[in-house]
Amino acid sequence: MLLRQVQDTAADAEAVQSIARAALAPLADPPGGPPADAPPVFQLARTRHLVGTDPQGCWLAESDGEPIGTVLSLRREGLWVLALFAVRPEAQGKGVGRLLLERAAAYGRGCLRGMLCGSPSPAAARRHRLAGFTLHPAMRLTGQVDRSGLLDPGDIPVHPGNGAHRHLLDSVDRRLRGAAHGSDHELMLAHCEELLVADALAGSGYCYRDGGEVRLLAATSKRIAARLLREALARVPAGVEARVEHLTAEQEWALDVGLELGLTPQTRGYLGMRGMRPPAPYLPDGALL
Repeated sequence: MLLRQVQDTAADAEAVQSIARAALAPLADPPGGPPADAPPVFQLARTRHLVGTDPQGCWLAESDGEPIGTVLSLRREGLWVLALFAVRPEAQGKGVGRLLLERAAAYGRGCLRGMLCGSPSPAAARRHRLAGFTLHPAMRLTGQVDRSGLLDPGDIPVHPGNGAHRHLLDSVDRRLRGAAHGSDHELMLAHCEELLVADALAGSGYCYRDGGEVRLLAATSKRIAARLLREALARVPAGVEARVEHLTAEQEWALDVGLELGLTPQTRGYLGMRGMRPPAPYLPDGALL
């Protein structure tokens, strides 16, 4: 078996995605169906983005020239994020995952904080716990938005955002997770349908929406976070299923909004944290946290 860094090529990006889909398919809902994940175009772009920003955190395992496992990780201002960790089913239980995680963890050495979004896989949970992560059970909200629940938004204005709001985005990120997303916002802006921003005397926040999926949401208060989530769900096109992922017990404000708007909660995986608690007015993006 050979471990090598992922290269910034279409072939390596496709290999990473192929491994991830093979590993996640048995965990899909329904079993065997396509994994609930970000669109393939975004996943390919995410891989090449991270290879450009964090080459020492992105690795492939190959056996006889065939990719069998991968890990993608990143460092942002003292925060280490495990963005993807996957091994093909036929290669699991042979030490491949342990070696990949060791390489990624070495890249994160010195970071005081860590985050990951874990799948329901028991093997992955074991590896993540051994790596020092506290595992917080997570939920997701899905369903058609009940438009009758979209009441008066109140006195917190929300408007479309763009790259000119990077200072606000990074400021909110640092307050909540101790590190800005930095250039990751450029990737999100290029691949999400819209960025929503709240900037008022009461505080600030932002949220990405792509079709029916609410992606990354961060705010300086739960009140602003709830306002952003409600606005994002209001913008989901009619007939499109809404989805909000990675809620823990710290995000009761999000659960309340989802229930008010007719969405259904389900348990799904966990949020792994190291050296920090889950930020309360925050919903991570599974691909970049």
